[in-house]
Amino acid sequence: MPAPLLIVGQGVAGTLLAWECERAGIEFEIADAGHAGAASRVGAGIINPITGQRIVKSWRVDELIGPAEATYRKLEDALGVAVLRRMRVRRHFRSAEERLVFAAKTRRGELAPFVRSEDAGGTTTGAEAGEGFWVEPAFHVDLPALIAAARRRWRTQGRLTERTVVLAEERARRDVVVLCTGAAAGSLGGVTFDRVKGEALRVVPERPCAEPDVIHNDGHWLLPLADGDAMVGASYDRTATTLEPSAPTRALLETSATRLLGGGGFKVREALAGWRVSVRDLRPATGRVAGDPQVGFINGLGSKGALYAPWLARQWINHLTERVPFDPGVDAARLR
Repeated sequence: MPAPLLIVGQGVAGTLLAWECERAGIEFEIADAGHAGAASRVGAGIINPITGQRIVKSWRVDELIGPAEATYRKLEDALGVAVLRRMRVRRHFRSAEERLVFAAKTRRGELAPFVRSEDAGGTTTGAEAGEGFWVEPAFHVDLPALIAAARRRWRTQGRLTERTVVLAEERARRDVVVLCTGAAAGSLGGVTFDRVKGEALRVVPERPCAEPDVIHNDGHWLLPLADGDAMVGASYDRTATTLEPSAPTRALLETSATRLLGGGGFKVREALAGWRVSVRDLRPATGRVAGDPQVGFINGLGSKGALYAPWLARQWINHLTERVPFDPGVDAARLR
């Protein structure tokens, strides 16, 4: 007998939804055809509270960062793998304008409580020296490790199959089908998903990163990994039509790697590319498809899937078990 709920896609959104279903005792199955173009290959699982050229808080980060950390810790215990590291972000100013924006927002308290103007030893950092500022806490979620461990778990349980879904067939067999398919979605029920190509490099530094818990960001970011490698990224290409890594982008990222590693040498282990997906207001979108309520989706997480996926998964559990409406800020109805 098929499970009443089918989750299509086992990226970060599908993985978190399946995990919350398991915790809630909801019978589910997962169908996934692979992750070749997934955003998680490039997004690197960084949860950074302060982002962008305008130096702003990630949307709803104050209320979501704590529950997200707790969720990933529970997943670590259940899966028996380390997936979450607490980090700091060293944001480097790129212009005098950024310094002025930061100073004004700091005076107004807009960046609290995530911005630190002093280091652990109490000495003045670049925030006063005009070089940058610290953001903490931040986190790195090892998305490949998380997805792989969860995949093994659910394959062993017989819940996960590697296949392409024919929606019409599944609709006849299930109560609900939730699509967590990222760029493959295109559009659903009047909601259009835009995709942006992102590229990143996994590199092997000649010498270990001096601060393995620090993500450096000056427009590109450099993320030290637990195994001694590092990732540098990520590019944004709104005109790309394929995921073939680009030679000019690789050259740009290699230049950034040299700069962010402080001039140290490195070799490139792997060039990665994936699609980030967003909607017109750049917030996640979830809910049931207009005109086809048997089908739902989670999509449009952009580069912040590690932060938003736990919250969106919990909304689906509350919706399925108690008929709680989706939060208006992410309900896809706002986009129709």
